[in-house]
Amino acid sequence: MRSVEAWILRAAAVLLVLAIHEYAHAAVAVRLGDPRPKFDGRLTLNPLAHLDPIGTLMLLFFGFGWAKPVIVDPTRFKKPRRDMMWVALAGPVANLLMAFVMARVYPFVVSGLPVNWAWAVRGFFQVTITLNIWLAVFNLLPLPPLDGSKVLAGLVPRRWAYRLYTLETYGTVLLLFLIVSGMVSRVLWPAYQAVAWLILGG
Repeated sequence: MRSVEAWILRAAAVLLVLAIHEYAHAAVAVRLGDPRPKFDGRLTLNPLAHLDPIGTLMLLFFGFGWAKPVIVDPTRFKKPRRDMMWVALAGPVANLLMAFVMARVYPFVVSGLPVNWAWAVRGFFQVTITLNIWLAVFNLLPLPPLDGSKVLAGLVPRRWAYRLYTLETYGTVLLLFLIVSGMVSRVLWPAYQAVAWLILGG
């Protein structure tokens, strides 16, 4: 039963983490002037609004996956490149903030629970914190279609940003190759450790 319960806890954590990430993208886009995410029903914390069935199953069973992307119209922003950068940053930042808050709260929550409940709540918090950090670090890789590529495009000169946008067509294939080859894990593990150390307080 514990293995089934552990899988349920992981599924709940995945739903929560993805919902927070995509909601943050939608909320910042709407705040900066693009109403489309609201009209598309993405301005919600309901996980069902953000799920991509295949991407969610991949995340549950293989450790990497994706949610349904929030569609944004940059022409509705006052400063499209800058504002797209803030929209892209919103998802990873929301995940890191959630991890930070949960890391501070869960010792107090667990300490007041009966033993037969404490292990489940502790496991949920630990999995959710870990997933939040991994999702944030992974999405900040500067490879299309990840958030990091849009952040980089907002920082580099316009001609370099244009070249970065042209990689969008091949970015997904390249990213999958890097994941399957294990190169992404080798690159991200030190970054994950550093961020986890900062969030968990060393």
